[in-house]
Amino acid sequence: MEKLFKLKENGTAVKTEVVAGVTTFLAMAYILAVNPSMLGAAGMDSSAVFAATAVSAAFAILCKLSCCSCFRYGT
Repeated sequence: MEKLFKLKENGTAVKTEVVAGVTTFLAMAYILAVNPSMLGAAGMDSSAVFAATAVSAAFAILCKLSCCSCFRYGT
């Protein structure tokens, strides 16, 4: 993993990256659960809000992956 992601060069460790990944996953899971509930209570269709939240999150991730130089060049 060190060789692939150059962890030491980037000043991080596997544990740090795993904790960051789990934190991000849990935050997104929370948002996917709470956002439709809150907006559904305001009169919006909960299913549509869930789908819109999931699609917008996926779009943002794909944009980040395609545009960020750190993913393409490892810097």
